[in-house]
Amino acid sequence: MTSPVNRRECRVDLPAAHNWLVLDLRTDDPEPWALDLAGQHLGDEADDRLRTAFAEDLLWYWGAAVRQGALCAAVLAPRNDAIIASYTVRELRVPPESLSLAAFRAEAERAEGPYFGGVRGLSEVELPLGPALRIHRQEPTAPASDRGVVVEGVAHYVLPAGHPTALECRLLWTSLGLGEELVKVADELADSVRLA
Repeated sequence: MTSPVNRRECRVDLPAAHNWLVLDLRTDDPEPWALDLAGQHLGDEADDRLRTAFAEDLLWYWGAAVRQGALCAAVLAPRNDAIIASYTVRELRVPPESLSLAAFRAEAERAEGPYFGGVRGLSEVELPLGPALRIHRQEPTAPASDRGVVVEGVAHYVLPAGHPTALECRLLWTSLGLGEELVKVADELADSVRLA
């Protein structure tokens, strides 16, 4: 599945807005944007090294979202703290014959890598946008190494009513102690996604 060229407007209700930083995916000059947002987030008292490091983190998430063709993206970063989670919504180009939850389930069961493999963590849910396949997984980023990080996440693959494409709504995090709370947030975010 690849992202289509045509972009739609995406709206997501972000809880505790002061903890969420919306990524400007349309900026032509991301470095000044990231430095400005880092300064706003960390405050005037933060030193330049910290501001620059946070801006580099923002740019990494921004670049990943842009490469994925995300419609909208945000990161969760408690006030004056590091990024602990990222949320993206992207449109997927799916052949008409594969626009069904059964086809999504079959593809998820065949796929390898984070959030896939086996049927554990798969469920079908109904969202305001339409029916969705929900996947909740924990996966090591480097399964063959002792140094890999475990990433947890919830992805909703949605079939929006009246739209010829599917959406992937995904929240990812590495702070596993926050898993129970962030699973609820992922469901709330997917419930709030709207297309215009």
